[in-house]
Amino acid sequence: MAETTMNLANYDPGDFYDEIFISKGQPRSPAQQLVERINAIGINELQQRQQSASNTLFRLGVTFNVYGDEQGAERVMPFDIIPRIIAGTEWNRIEQGLRQRIHALNLFIADVYGEQKIIKDRVIPEELILSAAGYLPACRELRPPQGIWCHVTGTDLVRHSDGVMYVLEDNLRCPSGVSYLLENRRVMKSTFPQVFNKMQIRPVEDYPSSLLETLLHIAPPVPDPTVVVLTPGIYNSAYFEHSFLAQQMGVQLVEGRDLVIQDGYLKMRTTKGFQRVDVIYRRIDDVFIDPLVFRPDSLLGVAGLYEVYRQGRVAIANALGTGVADDKVIYAYVPEMIKYYLGESAILPNVPTYLCWEPQQLEYVLQNLHQLVVKSANESGGYGMLIGSQASTAEREQFAEKIKAKPRNYIAQPVLSLSRVPTLAGSPDGQIDGCHVDLRPYILYGKEIMITPGGLTRVALKRGSLVVNSSQGGGSKDTWVLHNGGNSGG
Repeated sequence: MAETTMNLANYDPGDFYDEIFISKGQPRSPAQQLVERINAIGINELQQRQQSASNTLFRLGVTFNVYGDEQGAERVMPFDIIPRIIAGTEWNRIEQGLRQRIHALNLFIADVYGEQKIIKDRVIPEELILSAAGYLPACRELRPPQGIWCHVTGTDLVRHSDGVMYVLEDNLRCPSGVSYLLENRRVMKSTFPQVFNKMQIRPVEDYPSSLLETLLHIAPPVPDPTVVVLTPGIYNSAYFEHSFLAQQMGVQLVEGRDLVIQDGYLKMRTTKGFQRVDVIYRRIDDVFIDPLVFRPDSLLGVAGLYEVYRQGRVAIANALGTGVADDKVIYAYVPEMIKYYLGESAILPNVPTYLCWEPQQLEYVLQNLHQLVVKSANESGGYGMLIGSQASTAEREQFAEKIKAKPRNYIAQPVLSLSRVPTLAGSPDGQIDGCHVDLRPYILYGKEIMITPGGLTRVALKRGSLVVNSSQGGGSKDTWVLHNGGNSGG
Protein backbone atom coordinates (compact mmCIF):
# COMPACT_ATOMS: atom_id res chain seq x y z
CA MET A 1 0.00 0.00 0.00
CA ALA A 2 1.24 3.50 -0.80
CA GLU A 3 2.18 5.64 2.17
CA THR A 4 -0.37 8.17 3.44
CA THR A 5 0.42 11.83 2.93
CA MET A 6 -0.75 15.21 4.16
CA ASN A 7 -0.93 16.71 0.66
CA LEU A 8 -0.73 15.73 -3.00
CA ALA A 9 2.77 17.09 -3.54
CA ASN A 10 4.23 13.94 -1.98
CA TYR A 11 1.44 11.52 -2.93
CA ASP A 12 2.89 8.18 -4.02
CA PRO A 13 0.64 5.92 -6.14
CA GLY A 14 2.94 3.01 -5.43
CA ASP A 15 2.59 -0.04 -7.67
CA PHE A 16 -1.04 0.66 -8.60
CA TYR A 17 -2.43 2.43 -11.63
CA ASP A 18 -3.52 5.80 -10.30
CA GLU A 19 -6.17 7.87 -12.08
CA ILE A 20 -4.57 11.18 -11.03
CA PHE A 21 -0.83 10.47 -10.84
CA ILE A 22 1.70 8.76 -13.09
CA SER A 23 4.26 8.51 -10.32
CA LYS A 24 5.12 10.25 -7.05
CA GLY A 25 4.68 13.98 -7.45
CA GLN A 26 3.90 13.70 -11.19
CA PRO A 27 0.20 14.20 -12.00
CA ARG A 28 -1.33 13.13 -15.27
CA SER A 29 -1.79 16.12 -17.56
CA PRO A 30 -5.63 16.28 -17.29
CA ALA A 31 -5.29 16.50 -13.48
CA GLN A 32 -2.51 19.11 -13.37
CA GLN A 33 -4.73 22.10 -12.51
CA LEU A 34 -6.64 20.21 -9.84
CA VAL A 35 -3.48 18.99 -8.14
CA GLU A 36 -1.99 22.49 -8.17
CA ARG A 37 -5.16 23.90 -6.62
CA ILE A 38 -5.32 21.27 -3.87
CA ASN A 39 -1.65 21.79 -3.02
CA ALA A 40 -2.18 25.55 -2.95
CA ILE A 41 -5.05 25.48 -0.45
CA GLY A 42 -3.33 23.00 1.87
CA ILE A 43 -4.54 20.00 3.81
CA ASN A 44 -6.40 21.93 6.53
CA GLU A 45 -8.52 23.82 4.01
CA LEU A 46 -9.10 20.59 2.07
CA GLN A 47 -10.32 18.85 5.22
CA GLN A 48 -12.69 21.74 5.94
CA ARG A 49 -14.08 21.56 2.41
CA GLN A 50 -14.48 17.80 2.79
CA GLN A 51 -16.50 18.31 5.96
CA SER A 52 -18.54 21.07 4.34
CA ALA A 53 -19.34 18.85 1.34
CA SER A 54 -20.43 15.99 3.62
CA ASN A 55 -22.62 18.37 5.65
CA THR A 56 -24.24 19.67 2.46
CA LEU A 57 -25.08 16.14 1.28
CA PHE A 58 -26.52 15.40 4.72
CA ARG A 59 -28.76 18.47 4.52
CA LEU A 60 -29.86 17.45 1.02
CA GLY A 61 -30.88 14.06 2.39
CA VAL A 62 -28.58 12.07 0.11
CA THR A 63 -29.07 8.77 1.90
CA PHE A 64 -29.43 5.03 1.40
CA ASN A 65 -30.69 2.10 3.46
CA VAL A 66 -28.86 -1.15 4.14
CA TYR A 67 -31.02 -4.29 4.22
CA GLY A 68 -30.61 -6.17 7.45
CA ASP A 69 -29.03 -3.22 9.24
CA GLU A 70 -29.91 -3.65 12.91
CA GLN A 71 -30.05 0.10 13.41
CA GLY A 72 -32.61 0.37 10.63
CA ALA A 73 -31.52 3.93 9.94
CA GLU A 74 -30.81 5.78 6.75
CA ARG A 75 -27.14 6.48 6.12
CA VAL A 76 -25.62 9.44 4.35
CA MET A 77 -23.87 8.32 1.17
CA PRO A 78 -20.12 8.71 1.93
CA PHE A 79 -18.52 11.19 -0.46
CA ASP A 80 -14.91 12.07 -1.17
CA ILE A 81 -13.92 15.53 -2.29
CA ILE A 82 -11.02 14.58 -4.59
CA PRO A 83 -12.59 13.80 -7.99
CA ARG A 84 -11.64 11.27 -10.62
CA ILE A 85 -10.59 12.83 -13.92
CA ILE A 86 -11.00 11.29 -17.39
CA ALA A 87 -9.48 12.82 -20.51
CA GLY A 88 -11.88 13.68 -23.30
CA THR A 89 -10.14 11.42 -25.81
CA GLU A 90 -10.38 8.40 -23.52
CA TRP A 91 -14.02 9.13 -22.74
CA ASN A 92 -14.87 9.22 -26.45
CA ARG A 93 -13.62 5.66 -26.76
CA ILE A 94 -15.54 4.55 -23.66
CA GLU A 95 -18.70 6.10 -25.13
CA GLN A 96 -18.23 4.20 -28.38
CA GLY A 97 -17.75 0.94 -26.49
CA LEU A 98 -20.83 1.48 -24.33
CA ARG A 99 -23.04 2.32 -27.32
CA GLN A 100 -21.85 -0.82 -29.06
CA ARG A 101 -22.49 -2.95 -25.98
CA ILE A 102 -25.98 -1.60 -25.28
CA HIS A 103 -26.96 -1.98 -28.95
CA ALA A 104 -25.90 -5.65 -28.90
CA LEU A 105 -27.55 -6.36 -25.54
CA ASN A 106 -30.83 -4.88 -26.75
CA LEU A 107 -30.72 -7.09 -29.85
CA PHE A 108 -29.92 -10.09 -27.66
CA ILE A 109 -32.88 -9.56 -25.32
CA ALA A 110 -35.23 -9.07 -28.28
CA ASP A 111 -33.87 -12.25 -29.85
CA VAL A 112 -34.16 -14.54 -26.81
CA TYR A 113 -37.78 -13.51 -26.33
CA GLY A 114 -38.40 -13.67 -30.07
CA GLU A 115 -36.88 -15.90 -32.76
CA GLN A 116 -33.98 -17.12 -30.57
CA LYS A 117 -31.56 -17.14 -33.48
CA ILE A 118 -28.55 -16.91 -31.18
CA ILE A 119 -29.67 -20.18 -29.56
CA LYS A 120 -30.38 -21.91 -32.87
CA ASP A 121 -26.95 -20.90 -34.16
CA ARG A 122 -25.41 -22.29 -30.94
CA VAL A 123 -23.60 -19.11 -30.01
CA ILE A 124 -24.93 -19.39 -26.44
CA PRO A 125 -26.16 -22.74 -25.04
CA GLU A 126 -29.93 -22.82 -24.70
CA GLU A 127 -29.83 -24.24 -21.20
CA LEU A 128 -27.85 -21.23 -19.95
CA ILE A 129 -30.45 -18.77 -21.17
CA LEU A 130 -33.49 -20.76 -20.09
CA SER A 131 -32.00 -21.40 -16.63
CA ALA A 132 -31.13 -17.75 -16.03
CA ALA A 133 -33.01 -16.37 -13.02
CA GLY A 134 -33.85 -13.25 -15.02
CA TYR A 135 -35.30 -15.12 -17.99
CA LEU A 136 -39.10 -14.78 -17.91
CA PRO A 137 -40.98 -17.23 -20.17
CA ALA A 138 -44.06 -15.00 -19.89
CA CYS A 139 -42.21 -12.38 -21.95
CA ARG A 140 -41.88 -14.60 -25.03
CA GLU A 141 -43.13 -12.76 -28.14
CA LEU A 142 -43.31 -9.51 -26.15
CA ARG A 143 -42.77 -6.43 -28.32
CA PRO A 144 -41.96 -3.38 -26.22
CA PRO A 145 -42.55 0.12 -27.69
CA GLN A 146 -40.00 1.16 -30.33
CA GLY A 147 -38.32 -2.24 -29.92
CA ILE A 148 -36.31 -0.95 -26.97
CA TRP A 149 -35.78 -3.20 -23.95
CA CYS A 150 -32.95 -1.62 -21.95
CA HIS A 151 -33.85 2.06 -21.61
CA VAL A 152 -31.63 2.72 -18.57
CA THR A 153 -28.38 0.86 -18.01
CA GLY A 154 -25.57 1.20 -15.49
CA THR A 155 -22.50 -0.60 -16.80
CA ASP A 156 -19.71 -1.15 -14.27
CA LEU A 157 -16.17 -0.53 -15.55
CA VAL A 158 -12.83 -1.15 -13.84
CA ARG A 159 -9.30 -0.27 -14.82
CA HIS A 160 -6.59 -2.87 -14.25
CA SER A 161 -2.89 -2.24 -13.66
CA ASP A 162 -2.36 -2.59 -17.42
CA GLY A 163 -4.27 0.68 -17.86
CA VAL A 164 -7.08 -1.01 -19.79
CA MET A 165 -10.72 -0.31 -18.89
CA TYR A 166 -12.70 -3.55 -18.59
CA VAL A 167 -16.45 -4.17 -18.29
CA LEU A 168 -17.08 -5.80 -14.93
CA GLU A 169 -20.84 -6.30 -15.24
CA ASP A 170 -24.04 -4.99 -16.82
CA ASN A 171 -27.01 -3.68 -14.84
CA LEU A 172 -30.16 -3.57 -16.96
CA ARG A 173 -33.02 -4.00 -14.51
CA CYS A 174 -33.07 -1.14 -12.00
CA PRO A 175 -29.56 0.36 -11.93
CA SER A 176 -29.14 2.82 -9.08
CA GLY A 177 -26.72 5.59 -8.14
CA VAL A 178 -27.35 8.33 -10.69
CA SER A 179 -28.84 10.61 -8.02
CA TYR A 180 -25.53 10.50 -6.16
CA LEU A 181 -23.73 11.43 -9.37
CA LEU A 182 -25.96 14.50 -9.78
CA GLU A 183 -25.79 15.61 -6.16
CA ASN A 184 -22.02 15.04 -6.02
CA ARG A 185 -21.62 17.34 -9.00
CA ARG A 186 -23.74 20.05 -7.39
CA VAL A 187 -21.56 19.95 -4.29
CA MET A 188 -18.27 19.90 -6.21
CA LYS A 189 -19.16 22.95 -8.31
CA SER A 190 -19.44 24.96 -5.11
CA THR A 191 -16.41 23.30 -3.49
CA PHE A 192 -13.89 23.98 -6.29
CA PRO A 193 -15.59 26.74 -8.33
CA GLN A 194 -12.41 28.24 -9.79
CA VAL A 195 -10.75 25.05 -10.97
CA PHE A 196 -14.11 23.66 -12.10
CA ASN A 197 -14.64 26.59 -14.45
CA LYS A 198 -11.06 26.54 -15.77
CA MET A 199 -10.95 22.83 -16.57
CA GLN A 200 -13.95 22.77 -18.94
CA ILE A 201 -15.71 19.77 -17.44
CA ARG A 202 -18.55 18.19 -19.37
CA PRO A 203 -21.94 18.74 -17.70
CA VAL A 204 -24.16 16.02 -16.25
CA GLU A 205 -27.06 18.15 -15.06
CA ASP A 206 -29.28 17.35 -18.04
CA TYR A 207 -29.67 13.68 -17.04
CA PRO A 208 -33.21 14.06 -15.58
CA SER A 209 -34.48 15.84 -18.70
CA SER A 210 -32.80 13.21 -20.90
CA LEU A 211 -34.39 10.46 -18.82
CA LEU A 212 -37.82 12.06 -19.21
CA GLU A 213 -37.21 12.40 -22.95
CA THR A 214 -36.32 8.70 -23.10
CA LEU A 215 -39.52 7.75 -21.26
CA LEU A 216 -41.73 9.95 -23.42
CA HIS A 217 -40.19 8.37 -26.53
CA ILE A 218 -41.81 5.02 -25.65
CA ALA A 219 -45.19 6.43 -24.60
CA PRO A 220 -48.36 5.27 -26.37
CA PRO A 221 -49.55 7.71 -29.07
CA VAL A 222 -51.64 9.96 -26.81
CA PRO A 223 -51.48 13.72 -26.30
CA ASP A 224 -49.49 14.80 -23.22
CA PRO A 225 -48.66 11.31 -21.87
CA THR A 226 -48.41 10.80 -18.10
CA VAL A 227 -45.17 9.39 -16.68
CA VAL A 228 -44.71 8.00 -13.16
CA VAL A 229 -41.83 6.55 -11.15
CA LEU A 230 -42.86 3.27 -9.47
CA THR A 231 -41.06 2.68 -6.16
CA PRO A 232 -41.29 -0.22 -3.68
CA GLY A 233 -41.57 2.41 -0.92
CA ILE A 234 -39.62 4.27 1.71
CA TYR A 235 -37.79 1.22 3.04
CA ASN A 236 -36.06 0.48 -0.26
CA SER A 237 -32.31 1.15 -0.21
CA ALA A 238 -32.58 3.56 -3.15
CA TYR A 239 -35.76 5.39 -2.13
CA PHE A 240 -33.93 8.72 -2.02
CA GLU A 241 -33.08 8.26 -5.68
CA HIS A 242 -36.64 7.34 -6.65
CA SER A 243 -38.06 10.47 -5.07
CA PHE A 244 -35.19 12.62 -6.35
CA LEU A 245 -35.64 11.57 -9.98
CA ALA A 246 -39.41 11.96 -9.84
CA GLN A 247 -39.00 15.45 -8.45
CA GLN A 248 -36.33 16.38 -11.00
CA MET A 249 -38.48 15.14 -13.90
CA GLY A 250 -41.62 16.75 -12.52
CA VAL A 251 -43.60 13.49 -12.44
CA GLN A 252 -45.48 11.56 -9.76
CA LEU A 253 -43.75 9.07 -7.46
CA VAL A 254 -46.14 6.17 -6.90
CA GLU A 255 -46.33 2.80 -5.17
CA GLY A 256 -48.27 -0.20 -6.40
CA ARG A 257 -51.12 0.61 -4.04
CA ASP A 258 -51.61 3.95 -5.82
CA LEU A 259 -52.32 2.20 -9.14
CA VAL A 260 -55.22 0.17 -10.49
CA ILE A 261 -56.32 -1.37 -13.77
CA GLN A 262 -59.58 0.20 -14.87
CA ASP A 263 -61.36 -0.13 -18.23
CA GLY A 264 -58.31 -1.84 -19.71
CA TYR A 265 -55.87 0.94 -18.78
CA LEU A 266 -53.49 1.64 -15.92
CA LYS A 267 -54.66 4.50 -13.73
CA MET A 268 -53.45 6.19 -10.57
CA ARG A 269 -55.51 7.48 -7.72
CA THR A 270 -55.44 11.27 -7.35
CA THR A 271 -57.38 13.79 -5.29
CA LYS A 272 -59.39 14.48 -8.45
CA GLY A 273 -60.16 10.86 -9.21
CA PHE A 274 -58.41 8.33 -11.44
CA GLN A 275 -55.86 9.51 -14.00
CA ARG A 276 -54.48 7.38 -16.82
CA VAL A 277 -50.79 6.42 -16.65
CA ASP A 278 -48.93 5.97 -19.94
CA VAL A 279 -45.30 5.29 -18.94
CA ILE A 280 -43.85 3.64 -15.84
CA TYR A 281 -40.21 4.11 -14.89
CA ARG A 282 -40.08 1.08 -12.63
CA ARG A 283 -37.67 0.78 -9.74
CA ILE A 284 -38.91 -2.66 -8.69
CA ASP A 285 -37.76 -5.99 -10.08
CA ASP A 286 -39.69 -7.67 -12.88
CA VAL A 287 -41.20 -10.46 -10.80
CA PHE A 288 -42.93 -8.04 -8.42
CA ILE A 289 -44.72 -6.14 -11.21
CA ASP A 290 -47.86 -8.27 -11.47
CA PRO A 291 -48.89 -10.95 -8.93
CA LEU A 292 -51.21 -12.52 -11.48
CA VAL A 293 -48.28 -13.41 -13.78
CA PHE A 294 -45.13 -13.58 -11.68
CA ARG A 295 -44.89 -13.72 -7.88
CA PRO A 296 -48.38 -14.17 -6.41
CA ASP A 297 -47.15 -12.89 -3.03
CA SER A 298 -46.04 -9.53 -4.42
CA LEU A 299 -47.60 -6.49 -2.77
CA LEU A 300 -45.47 -4.05 -4.73
CA GLY A 301 -47.00 -4.29 -8.20
CA VAL A 302 -50.42 -4.09 -9.80
CA ALA A 303 -52.67 -7.06 -10.57
CA GLY A 304 -53.37 -7.13 -14.31
CA LEU A 305 -50.61 -4.70 -15.27
CA TYR A 306 -48.75 -7.20 -17.45
CA GLU A 307 -51.67 -7.71 -19.83
CA VAL A 308 -52.17 -3.95 -20.24
CA TYR A 309 -48.44 -3.66 -20.91
CA ARG A 310 -48.48 -6.48 -23.44
CA GLN A 311 -51.32 -4.81 -25.30
CA GLY A 312 -49.29 -1.62 -25.63
CA ARG A 313 -51.56 0.53 -23.46
CA VAL A 314 -48.75 1.39 -21.07
CA ALA A 315 -44.97 1.44 -21.50
CA ILE A 316 -42.52 0.18 -18.89
CA ALA A 317 -38.84 1.05 -18.58
CA ASN A 318 -36.84 -1.05 -18.40
CA ALA A 319 -38.89 -3.60 -20.31
CA LEU A 320 -39.83 -6.72 -18.38
CA GLY A 321 -37.41 -9.56 -19.00
CA THR A 322 -34.22 -7.51 -19.28
CA GLY A 323 -32.83 -9.27 -16.22
CA VAL A 324 -31.74 -12.17 -18.43
CA ALA A 325 -28.82 -9.98 -19.51
CA ASP A 326 -27.88 -9.16 -15.90
CA ASP A 327 -26.94 -12.79 -15.30
CA LYS A 328 -23.17 -12.91 -14.81
CA VAL A 329 -22.92 -16.14 -16.82
CA ILE A 330 -24.67 -14.47 -19.77
CA TYR A 331 -22.31 -11.48 -19.28
CA ALA A 332 -19.41 -13.72 -20.29
CA TYR A 333 -20.95 -14.07 -23.77
CA VAL A 334 -21.43 -10.35 -24.54
CA PRO A 335 -18.32 -10.19 -26.78
CA GLU A 336 -19.83 -13.07 -28.78
CA MET A 337 -23.15 -11.16 -28.93
CA ILE A 338 -21.40 -8.11 -30.33
CA LYS A 339 -19.69 -10.23 -32.98
CA TYR A 340 -22.93 -12.13 -33.77
CA TYR A 341 -25.36 -9.22 -34.00
CA LEU A 342 -23.08 -6.37 -35.12
CA GLY A 343 -20.22 -8.13 -36.87
CA GLU A 344 -17.74 -6.17 -34.76
CA SER A 345 -15.13 -6.86 -32.11
CA ALA A 346 -15.90 -5.54 -28.64
CA ILE A 347 -14.38 -2.11 -28.06
CA LEU A 348 -14.49 -2.54 -24.28
CA PRO A 349 -13.26 -5.99 -23.21
CA ASN A 350 -14.83 -8.17 -20.53
CA VAL A 351 -12.84 -9.21 -17.50
CA PRO A 352 -11.52 -12.75 -18.24
CA THR A 353 -14.20 -15.08 -16.87
CA TYR A 354 -14.34 -18.77 -15.95
CA LEU A 355 -17.72 -20.47 -16.27
CA CYS A 356 -18.22 -23.02 -13.52
CA TRP A 357 -20.88 -24.91 -15.47
CA GLU A 358 -18.14 -26.12 -17.84
CA PRO A 359 -16.37 -29.11 -16.18
CA GLN A 360 -12.81 -28.15 -17.15
CA GLN A 361 -13.25 -24.56 -16.05
CA LEU A 362 -14.93 -25.72 -12.84
CA GLU A 363 -11.91 -27.88 -12.04
CA TYR A 364 -9.56 -24.95 -12.61
CA VAL A 365 -11.68 -22.67 -10.38
CA LEU A 366 -11.80 -25.18 -7.52
CA GLN A 367 -8.03 -25.68 -7.68
CA ASN A 368 -7.33 -21.92 -7.74
CA LEU A 369 -9.87 -20.43 -5.38
CA HIS A 370 -7.09 -18.75 -3.44
CA GLN A 371 -6.35 -16.42 -6.36
CA LEU A 372 -9.80 -15.87 -7.88
CA VAL A 373 -12.93 -13.82 -7.23
CA VAL A 374 -16.02 -16.04 -7.40
CA LYS A 375 -19.43 -14.44 -7.93
CA SER A 376 -22.99 -15.67 -7.79
CA ALA A 377 -24.69 -15.22 -11.16
CA ASN A 378 -27.55 -13.11 -9.82
CA GLU A 379 -26.37 -11.41 -6.65
CA SER A 380 -25.43 -7.73 -6.52
CA GLY A 381 -24.22 -5.13 -4.06
CA GLY A 382 -21.06 -7.07 -3.20
CA TYR A 383 -23.03 -10.02 -1.81
CA GLY A 384 -22.71 -13.68 -2.77
CA MET A 385 -19.04 -13.43 -3.68
CA LEU A 386 -15.73 -14.79 -2.48
CA ILE A 387 -12.42 -12.93 -2.79
CA GLY A 388 -10.18 -15.95 -2.53
CA SER A 389 -7.00 -14.13 -1.56
CA GLN A 390 -8.76 -12.53 1.43
CA ALA A 391 -10.72 -15.59 2.55
CA SER A 392 -9.66 -18.21 5.06
CA THR A 393 -9.13 -21.84 4.09
CA ALA A 394 -12.40 -22.75 5.80
CA GLU A 395 -14.28 -20.03 3.91
CA ARG A 396 -12.86 -21.21 0.60
CA GLU A 397 -13.80 -24.83 1.34
CA GLN A 398 -17.33 -23.81 2.30
CA PHE A 399 -17.72 -21.76 -0.88
CA ALA A 400 -16.34 -24.62 -2.98
CA GLU A 401 -19.22 -26.79 -1.78
CA LYS A 402 -21.71 -24.15 -2.93
CA ILE A 403 -20.08 -24.04 -6.35
CA LYS A 404 -20.09 -27.83 -6.74
CA ALA A 405 -23.74 -28.00 -5.68
CA LYS A 406 -24.88 -25.43 -8.30
CA PRO A 407 -22.07 -24.77 -10.80
CA ARG A 408 -24.45 -22.95 -13.19
CA ASN A 409 -24.86 -20.22 -10.59
CA TYR A 410 -21.21 -19.18 -10.38
CA ILE A 411 -18.46 -17.52 -12.40
CA ALA A 412 -14.88 -16.79 -11.41
CA GLN A 413 -12.49 -14.04 -12.42
CA PRO A 414 -8.89 -13.15 -11.63
CA VAL A 415 -8.38 -10.60 -8.87
CA LEU A 416 -7.88 -7.34 -10.71
CA SER A 417 -5.55 -4.68 -9.39
CA LEU A 418 -8.19 -1.95 -9.47
CA SER A 419 -6.99 1.55 -10.20
CA ARG A 420 -6.89 4.05 -7.37
CA VAL A 421 -7.57 7.72 -6.75
CA PRO A 422 -6.20 9.90 -3.92
CA THR A 423 -8.88 9.90 -1.22
CA LEU A 424 -9.46 11.88 1.96
CA ALA A 425 -12.86 10.67 3.18
CA GLY A 426 -12.89 7.77 5.59
CA SER A 427 -9.30 8.32 6.69
CA PRO A 428 -9.02 7.78 10.46
CA ASP A 429 -6.24 10.37 10.70
CA GLY A 430 -7.41 12.92 8.12
CA GLN A 431 -4.70 12.06 5.62
CA ILE A 432 -4.78 11.34 1.88
CA ASP A 433 -4.34 7.79 0.68
CA GLY A 434 -4.97 5.87 -2.53
CA CYS A 435 -8.27 3.96 -2.58
CA HIS A 436 -9.58 1.57 -5.22
CA VAL A 437 -12.38 2.71 -7.53
CA ASP A 438 -14.72 1.52 -10.25
CA LEU A 439 -16.92 3.53 -12.60
CA ARG A 440 -20.63 3.23 -13.38
CA PRO A 441 -21.63 5.25 -16.47
CA TYR A 442 -25.36 5.63 -17.10
CA ILE A 443 -26.71 4.94 -20.59
CA LEU A 444 -30.15 6.02 -21.81
CA TYR A 445 -31.65 4.33 -24.86
CA GLY A 446 -34.53 6.31 -26.35
CA LYS A 447 -34.61 7.97 -29.74
CA GLU A 448 -30.85 7.50 -29.62
CA ILE A 449 -28.31 6.13 -27.15
CA MET A 450 -27.18 8.87 -24.76
CA ILE A 451 -24.41 8.49 -22.20
CA THR A 452 -23.92 10.85 -19.27
CA PRO A 453 -20.30 12.09 -19.33
CA GLY A 454 -18.38 10.21 -16.67
CA GLY A 455 -20.73 8.41 -14.35
CA LEU A 456 -20.56 7.49 -10.69
CA THR A 457 -17.08 6.71 -9.42
CA ARG A 458 -17.51 4.36 -6.48
CA VAL A 459 -14.62 4.15 -4.03
CA ALA A 460 -13.63 1.50 -1.49
CA LEU A 461 -13.17 3.70 1.58
CA LYS A 462 -11.86 0.81 3.68
CA ARG A 463 -8.13 1.00 3.01
CA GLY A 464 -6.97 -1.94 0.91
CA SER A 465 -10.52 -3.09 0.18
CA LEU A 466 -11.66 -3.89 -3.36
CA VAL A 467 -15.39 -3.67 -2.53
CA VAL A 468 -16.84 -0.32 -3.58
CA ASN A 469 -20.54 -0.93 -2.82
CA SER A 470 -22.10 1.52 -0.37
CA SER A 471 -23.69 -1.36 1.55
CA GLN A 472 -20.20 -2.77 2.11
CA GLY A 473 -18.50 0.42 3.32
CA GLY A 474 -17.92 2.13 -0.02
CA GLY A 475 -18.53 5.72 -1.03
CA SER A 476 -18.42 7.85 -4.15
CA LYS A 477 -16.54 10.59 -5.98
CA ASP A 478 -17.43 13.06 -8.68
CA THR A 479 -16.16 12.11 -12.13
CA TRP A 480 -14.80 14.91 -14.30
CA VAL A 481 -14.72 14.27 -18.05
CA LEU A 482 -12.82 17.04 -19.79
CA HIS A 483 -14.04 18.73 -22.96
CA ASN A 484 -10.51 18.84 -24.36
CA GLY A 485 -8.62 15.81 -25.59
CA GLY A 486 -6.10 15.48 -22.79
CA ASN A 487 -3.98 12.42 -22.25
CA SER A 488 -4.55 10.10 -19.31
CA GLY A 489 -1.04 8.80 -19.65
CA GLY A 490 0.86 12.00 -18.90
